[in-house]
Amino acid sequence: MLKGKIALITGAAQGIGKGIALEYAKQGATVAFTVRKHDERSESLVNEITAMGGTAKAYASDAASFSSASEVVAEVMKDFGRIDILVNNAGITKDGLLMRMTEEQWDMVINTNLKSAFNYIHALTPIMMKQRSGSIINMTSIVGISGNAGQANYAASKAGMIGLTKSVAKELGSRGVRVNAIAPGFIATEMTGVLNEDTKKQWLLNIPLRREGKVEDVAGVAVFLASDLASYVSGQVINCCGGLNM
Repeated sequence: MLKGKIALITGAAQGIGKGIALEYAKQGATVAFTVRKHDERSESLVNEITAMGGTAKAYASDAASFSSASEVVAEVMKDFGRIDILVNNAGITKDGLLMRMTEEQWDMVINTNLKSAFNYIHALTPIMMKQRSGSIINMTSIVGISGNAGQANYAASKAGMIGLTKSVAKELGSRGVRVNAIAPGFIATEMTGVLNEDTKKQWLLNIPLRREGKVEDVAGVAVFLASDLASYVSGQVINCCGGLNM
């Protein structure tokens, strides 16, 4: 479904980002992805994609840095000649009740989760406009839609991603560039792995499908949005949450 496409994915060393990278490679895309620093995880992902007959390259980058994002995009263009798909996946959590949240916790989450998306979209906009094609996929969250106690910073960053998605979709649509967002629910990743069993059970009770999501569930939606099957889909937020948010 993605044969011949060049995809750039931010924050793909683990979790959902890694799952999307692997699925894109299976679908024939060349995968460029960013990590905070080169380590065994990034090397392992490159090797895994290479072993399945695909092409992948890791780029060290601070996603929250405007200049770093521009440099990575320039490097990917030099290496592969074009970028057809951008997945803004870089994200962190620094949870805590608002009254106890520090300015540093707030700024780190907003900068990593939201500003990073602006950085990469800004760097890629002239490229995709010149190509007159492209698919930008922003990873938001159902928390960005409904909010969550103890995650004011994370919820704000993910709600911001929705506003960013809809605004950029309106700005770039006339140039053939589509912009959409995916809002995952409770997905089994390293990020959710730190939760205690009681918390997990409570989440599952609220999910109509009565199971936690898998990274492959989200990756499937990401493949659809990046493919020609979604050629008339733009400005949308697709929930991938087992019915948790309706």
